[in-house]
Amino acid sequence: MRLAPIALAITLAAPLWAQETGPAVISDGAAEEAAEALAAEAAGEATELQIVAASEVNLADMLWLRRPVVVFADTPADPRFSEQLELLAARPGPLIDRDVVVITDTEPDAMSPARRQLRPRGFQLVLIGKDGEVKLRKPIPWDVREITRSIDKWPLRRDELRQK
Repeated sequence: MRLAPIALAITLAAPLWAQETGPAVISDGAAEEAAEALAAEAAGEATELQIVAASEVNLADMLWLRRPVVVFADTPADPRFSEQLELLAARPGPLIDRDVVVITDTEPDAMSPARRQLRPRGFQLVLIGKDGEVKLRKPIPWDVREITRSIDKWPLRRDELRQK
């Protein structure tokens, strides 16, 4: 059972380690999906949940563009950290619809800019609005449904829904 968090971490990090090994063969269906993904990306729409390490991102760069959901832990082996990533990966669609980017930080000694700014203790889930304000802090993992309900109560999100 302890292998599940490790397998999840490897699965989430695999695209970072992947290297091209030869020419790709694309079927007709895959070509259409790739074209749709590129069109969505060009239009500014994400096609998959973006998960990045805190050391690779600056929260200020996301101001008015994305809603960061920051997941802190003192170690990647923290069961709450693994559970939170599993919950987020299980239902990425609603998070993508709300312009969420997941930022992870499991290295307290590295003192990433996000860790210096938010000063977590142990495991912590932090929801940040597009305006850059911390909207919610939780010391326990939260389900996507709870996260999206919280986001949907924010004034900026309500404005977005009215404009659509």
